[in-house]
Amino acid sequence: MGEEEAANRTEKVARIQRVFINLLDSYSSKNIGKFLSNCVVGASLEEMAEEEEEEDENKLTMPEASLAKMKEGTFQIVGTLSNSESVRPDFAVETYSNISREDLLLRLLECDVIIYNITENSRQVEEATWAVSALNEEVVHFEKRKVFILVSTVMTWARSKPLDPDDTEVPFTEEDYRRRKPHPNFMDHINAEKMVLKFGKSTKKFATYVIAAGLQYGAEGGILHTFFKMAWLGDMPALPVFGDGTNVIPGIHVLDLAGVIQNVIDHMPKYHYLVAVDESVQTLEDIVKCISKSTGPGKIQKLPKENASLTKDLTQDCLDHLLVNLRMEGVFVKENFNIRWIAQTGFADNINTILKEYKQSRGLLPVKICILGPPAVGKSSISAELAKHYKLHHIKLKDVISEAIAKLESIVAPKDIGEDEEGEEEEEENVEDAHELLDGIKDSMEQNAGRIEDQYLIRFVKEKLKSMPCKNQGYILDGFPKTYDQAKDLFNQEDEEEEEEVRGKMFPYDKLIIPEFICALDASDEFLKERVINLPESFVAGTHYSQDRFLRALSNYRDINTEDETVFNYFDEIEIHPIHIDVGKLEDAQNRLAIKQLIKEIGEPRNYGLTDEEKAEEERKAAEERLAKEAAEEAEREHNEAVEMAEKLARWEEWNKRLEEVKREERELLEAQSIPLRNYLMTHVMPTLMQGLNECCKVRPEDPIDFLAEYLFKNNPEMQ
Repeated sequence: MGEEEAANRTEKVARIQRVFINLLDSYSSKNIGKFLSNCVVGASLEEMAEEEEEEDENKLTMPEASLAKMKEGTFQIVGTLSNSESVRPDFAVETYSNISREDLLLRLLECDVIIYNITENSRQVEEATWAVSALNEEVVHFEKRKVFILVSTVMTWARSKPLDPDDTEVPFTEEDYRRRKPHPNFMDHINAEKMVLKFGKSTKKFATYVIAAGLQYGAEGGILHTFFKMAWLGDMPALPVFGDGTNVIPGIHVLDLAGVIQNVIDHMPKYHYLVAVDESVQTLEDIVKCISKSTGPGKIQKLPKENASLTKDLTQDCLDHLLVNLRMEGVFVKENFNIRWIAQTGFADNINTILKEYKQSRGLLPVKICILGPPAVGKSSISAELAKHYKLHHIKLKDVISEAIAKLESIVAPKDIGEDEEGEEEEEENVEDAHELLDGIKDSMEQNAGRIEDQYLIRFVKEKLKSMPCKNQGYILDGFPKTYDQAKDLFNQEDEEEEEEVRGKMFPYDKLIIPEFICALDASDEFLKERVINLPESFVAGTHYSQDRFLRALSNYRDINTEDETVFNYFDEIEIHPIHIDVGKLEDAQNRLAIKQLIKEIGEPRNYGLTDEEKAEEERKAAEERLAKEAAEEAEREHNEAVEMAEKLARWEEWNKRLEEVKREERELLEAQSIPLRNYLMTHVMPTLMQGLNECCKVRPEDPIDFLAEYLFKNNPEMQ
């Protein structure tokens, strides 16, 4: 009978294909959607073999081409986006934004499973209650059973009274959901939970579930992203813990939450209210301390709760989750569901996996660069520009030595009363070693004219490369190592366990600190000498660019790099081939072309990008450049118009002058041509004509023209 029920359940689940999830461009919904899009319908009903478990663990990191084979029979994800400008996730079949409620309801009716996630955006609570109400009204038209899942938050339990007043450590479970009391800021959430559960009781065609999820972590980070970012950037000496930090925070990895949702869809359990939390009992202090030690300064600082509101990246919802004090246990989920847990034992126990996920999701990979070359080739100036562009730590030997000696001196120096006892005990353990090391360095410097032996130099540089800031952001190693042996000693692998991973190499090297890019700068001796000669005297004074020291350093560099075992040979042997740039041939005193070429080879920065302040500064500079360009263009246009107008006026004056000249010449010509005719008229025509006119005036005939014609005919001198 049990087998038949399982078969019937599998048959039911197999029909469920299309899944709606709201806000697919948000942290939580995106990861849930991506997870479900790679899950075969009904897969959680069967136990997985070990090989399948391994495949499932690697599934999220496999390329799309490899996932193509898994697409058959998986959930088809559709959903909404927060705005039309959001990029549609690759795993989604359809996405909708800015559509009416009527159109959205039609899309919901096309789906077999409707998931509304209200853990991140409280404004989605109203839409979720509308959706479940609208679907409930359409139940009579359902062709097959639909499932509605409300992903809510444990904050609806935040003010619940302890089950046992004498023992506050007794955790709440799913069975206690009727006793839950919400945080004041989550009243709408609990009302939505009650509405969803109520509609599921009215008909079998509409199954409704509520999943109360703990604080979500994993992938891009969720609420804990702020603490990861503080730690990774390394700008703070200690990570903040708001309050006393003893409050217990129920949590769950976002992909484990997705696994719970998958099981609810497949199993359709009898319990309709589920608690999704991991098995840990961790306080805020535990979580922050774990982040600080794994990727930050290693220290925490307790601050008043009121200071939490000053952290601009933390919203009120985030603060409420971080300050909750609640013990919960997902008994039903643990005992009845087949979940492939990623962090079942909690955040701290799985911090390495979580940190790796976070860095990969955010693209936070260290950029490790080593810049080598002869003196005066421009190593330091290029390193400084690259460090600024990539936001890396510029490691110069002089600074490393000074920093290391200062640190040793601070350890051996007498401590003031009232210092941190724990820190004092740790330093007392190392004070003897520090004394011995400091004495050895001083002896070495006395015997070598102020220079430090390679063993100390390599030790200090290695410690610097292994420091947390260099592990996080990366580094630019300026002009070191100089020889094959220095490189081998600096980057050699000291951990025997990791040494096994690099078998087959000529020799083991430390993958954690080995540079990814080797920039080999070079130029002819004549070019380098000319460059040093042209340096300002104020810049050269007291540096190794003085004539004797520079020539000696250049000669020494050439001698070292003519041997068979050069520092570049070392990197070639471990398959890290240098980027060779001849600075002399670029003919660029500021090394801009070399920097541009290196940036092209190294690629884009791998960090959080620009801060809000840096973005504002970039925008300000861009605006200033745009205004300057527009002003220059306007000035040039006005200048061109003025020149054109002046030319036009000059041409107009010239044209008028020529026109007057032409008119004068025409008048003179006409006058010259009219003299013979005038003489002729005055001699032969005008006297007779004047007499005729006078006679006409005396007589005043009725037809003066005819009279004048007849008069001229009669008195024609030639006829007479």
